[in-house]
Amino acid sequence: MYKQNRKIVGLIEPVVTAMGYVLWGVEHLKQGRHSLLRIYIDKPDGITLSDCETVSRQVTGVLDVEDPIQGTYNLEVSSPGLDRPMFTLMQFDQFVGNNVKINLSAKLDGRRKLSGKITGTGDNCLILLEDDGKEYKVPEDSIEHARIVPEILINIGNKRENG
Repeated sequence: MYKQNRKIVGLIEPVVTAMGYVLWGVEHLKQGRHSLLRIYIDKPDGITLSDCETVSRQVTGVLDVEDPIQGTYNLEVSSPGLDRPMFTLMQFDQFVGNNVKINLSAKLDGRRKLSGKITGTGDNCLILLEDDGKEYKVPEDSIEHARIVPEILINIGNKRENG
């Protein structure tokens, strides 16, 4: 989800950063009386299961003390992965030239789903996207979900192919 709970981000970002990780994003998904809190962490040399466990223990302590979520929830700490979700304008800036899939909260030029290459970011919180030869100026606040489309190169013998 593109929109993050600012209170939760404010509570856990200092903890995650102090541990040497980047807080990539936070999803709080309500599922009836229960909910799921998914925290994405990153670091330059990648994330291991041990990293997720360590961050989970520290974040659990903060969440138990501050109690920002009503009701029961499951905590999940994860790497953003190859098809990483996008949460901020700065992240789109980092991935200029990559392909992305975006779901919008309202239609833009008659479309709610866009898929194309990130060509940049602009003034007024816009993401610039090229899709089928057309450039879209996507307002940041209209994005419900956005994910990078990974490009995987497969080496078969002496040939390289996109997979």
